[in-house]
Amino acid sequence: MSPTDNFKPVKVIAVTGGKGGVGKTNVSVNLSIALSQLGYRVMLLDADLGLANVDVMLGLPSKRNLSHVLSGECELKDIVIQGPHGLQIVPASSGTQNMAELSPMEHAGIIQAFSEIGHNLDYLIVDTAAGITDMVVSFTRASQEILTVVCDEPTSITDAYALMKVLNKDHQVVRFHVLANMVRTPQEGRELFAKLSGVCGKFLDVTLDYMGSIPFDENVRKSVKKQKALVDAFPRSPAAIGLKSLAKKIDQWPTPKDASGNIEFFMERLVSGAV
Repeated sequence: MSPTDNFKPVKVIAVTGGKGGVGKTNVSVNLSIALSQLGYRVMLLDADLGLANVDVMLGLPSKRNLSHVLSGECELKDIVIQGPHGLQIVPASSGTQNMAELSPMEHAGIIQAFSEIGHNLDYLIVDTAAGITDMVVSFTRASQEILTVVCDEPTSITDAYALMKVLNKDHQVVRFHVLANMVRTPQEGRELFAKLSGVCGKFLDVTLDYMGSIPFDENVRKSVKKQKALVDAFPRSPAAIGLKSLAKKIDQWPTPKDASGNIEFFMERLVSGAV
């Protein structure tokens, strides 16, 4: 595929996990930059409308955010932050009203705003909030692909399962990609996937795709303190190598061939009552 093909549908990927503290945002940021390094046009949407922190992680404080677009104070293009390697970032805000509470005019406005920018993108990465709130379910359900991040904590597996259960039972989502994060060994990652796969196999009608593991790496903490992405600050560190490998695996996912490959479709599903 060609990174410069203007007619290629946009791949919309939600990065979620159910539980907080699994390294979800770190995965979102570094995956987005790794895809940018491959030559793709990438936008990262900070969908944690309560505790937005993508811009802070990269040392790119924003004066305006998604709430200002929703209120009509500015356009989406006015809030987009330019990140490393051409990455475009849409910062969120604390206390933004639920999408379900927006007026029809606000619905139309946000769909149009994302659609205008979306024609120049290859990937839209959606960093969801923790938990299984209606907002998390909406963003996740509206995406084409779901990357579920888990770590070696009992609550991580139970929370990931709870999110998958809601999406499967209530919204008929049947496919999830699973990433084991902060593991001590590759075997630990496979065991985590086996645990989640086992419980899902008993109670849900879903297919799980194991995307591999990202090793525990002290350089992650160091990169956060530096307010730089790990793949830039410590490109040869074990976790950075793992994240760049993840980007290459995702690059091999099939390109959408129908309407779901459009940003318009993503936003319509997000703000409609159907989600």
